[in-house]
Amino acid sequence: MKNPVFTGAGVAIITPMYPDGSINYEKFAELIEYQIAHQTDAIVVCGTTGESAAMSEKEHMECVEFAVRQTAGRIPVIAGAGSNDTAVACELSKASKAAGADALLHVTPYYNKTSQRGLVAHFTAVADATDLPVILYNVPGRTGVNISVDTYAELSRHPHIAATKEASGSVAHVAAIRARCGEDLVVYSGEDGLITPILSLGGAGVISVLSNVIPEETHAICQRFFDGDVQGSAELQLKYLDLVNALFMDVNPIPVKDAMNLMGWDVGECRLPLVGMTEVQKAKLADVMRSAGVLK
Repeated sequence: MKNPVFTGAGVAIITPMYPDGSINYEKFAELIEYQIAHQTDAIVVCGTTGESAAMSEKEHMECVEFAVRQTAGRIPVIAGAGSNDTAVACELSKASKAAGADALLHVTPYYNKTSQRGLVAHFTAVADATDLPVILYNVPGRTGVNISVDTYAELSRHPHIAATKEASGSVAHVAAIRARCGEDLVVYSGEDGLITPILSLGGAGVISVLSNVIPEETHAICQRFFDGDVQGSAELQLKYLDLVNALFMDVNPIPVKDAMNLMGWDVGECRLPLVGMTEVQKAKLADVMRSAGVLK
């Protein structure tokens, strides 16, 4: 049986920026402290929501190092280390281990994609690069490739491949993974709208965009389930469903950054090629946030 890197809600944390596009580390520290104070169970840095695709490797590692220092062992830090270049993914993995990360998040190779055999070879290489636990990241809507159940079964036998962040959007796919891999692969929801359903299939929690905005409540969706209050978990899941949908009304992390700015966090804009939402979209987002009790 493989132990989960964490249980509950890990935040896929945004990367705050100054107006010139440089990283605002003072604000980053505030966000990490806010997350820890409001019951977030892990910090996932330099993922999709953290805009890793628009960072240099130097910036990427500076963010990982900063998150590790700021978190100071209070909760796990999971470093995004994925790349569509296997050699780069291995180097980011080694650098993240040296920086003190507790685990690695590895997305399926994007753009060039690969076959299922290629996925096995790629993920085996990155898992062999260090002794850190690896969380696979399956997000076919972004990468154009889906990890099959057979591939999951093969990868789950690797001692360093501990878990997957499943963002295929298919509960049936998650059920098949759980049935096939059992205790050899921990499953995290990669969809904020499917936390409770995936927990019901034996999932260990969520890697969450929603946690940026309401960390305590996202943690509670998981904790209520773990405490045996399945109905309470489902009620919270449904209560915040409109907010979840609003946070994905445009390409992630555009809406969540706009939401944080509406809350007064002053986290800046996304880096190009991502641009802020229209005023109409922002007004709609604000309305949903008010309805959810996030804004007054």
